[in-house]
Amino acid sequence: MTAALISLGVWQLERRAWKLDLIARVESRIHAAPAAFPWAGGDPRDLEYARVRVTGVFDHGRETLVQALTARGAGFWVLTPLRTADGTILINRGFVPEDRREPATRAAGQVAGATTVTGLVRLSEPGGGFLRSNDPAADRWYSRDVAAIAAARGLAGVAPQFIDADATPNPGGLPIGGLTVVAFRNTHLVYALTWFALAALAAFGAWLLWRGERRA
Repeated sequence: MTAALISLGVWQLERRAWKLDLIARVESRIHAAPAAFPWAGGDPRDLEYARVRVTGVFDHGRETLVQALTARGAGFWVLTPLRTADGTILINRGFVPEDRREPATRAAGQVAGATTVTGLVRLSEPGGGFLRSNDPAADRWYSRDVAAIAAARGLAGVAPQFIDADATPNPGGLPIGGLTVVAFRNTHLVYALTWFALAALAAFGAWLLWRGERRA
C-alpha cells in the first residue's frame, strides 16, 4: 500500500510538470504577435489559444447563437462564418445579452465587406454543455460545436477550430469580444502531498504492525 501511494504521488508530480508546461506554452501563445491562421492542417490541439489574424467577409445570414454565462451576465455567443480566400472559419464575435439576440437590434454590428479579425484559436466543443445537449433541429446550442454548427448551417470546407475575437470594438458596441477566459486548474501539488502523507501513514502503520508481531 505504501508503494502504491508513493506511485500515485509521483504521478501527480508528473502531471503537475505537464500542466505547468501547458500553462507556459499557452501564455506564450496568447501574448505573441498575431500570425496568419494556418490552413494547412495539422493537429488542432497544437493551435489552441494561438493568436491569429484572418481577413474575409462575414456571412451574417448564417450566424449561430450559443448560450453563454459570462462576467457580463447571461446571454449568447455570436458565431458567424467568415469566408476567406483559403476557406471558411467560425468566428466567435463575442457576447450579446439576451435582449439583443436578434440581429435587427444590433444592426450596426453586422459589418459588411472585407473584415480583419484578430483573436485566439479555440478547439471545437462537441456535444453540448453540462447536462444539456445541443439540439440543431430546434436551433438550441449550448456549446460551440464547429462540425455540428457547420452541418446545420450548410457550410462546407470549414476549419475544425473557431476563433474567439479579441476586444476590438464592433460598430454599435455589439457583440462584445475579448471575453475569453484562460484558466487551468492546477491542484496536482496538493494531490501529490496528500498521497505522500497517506504513504507515510501506511508506512507508520506497517511499522507498528511489525513491531507488535515482533513483541508477540
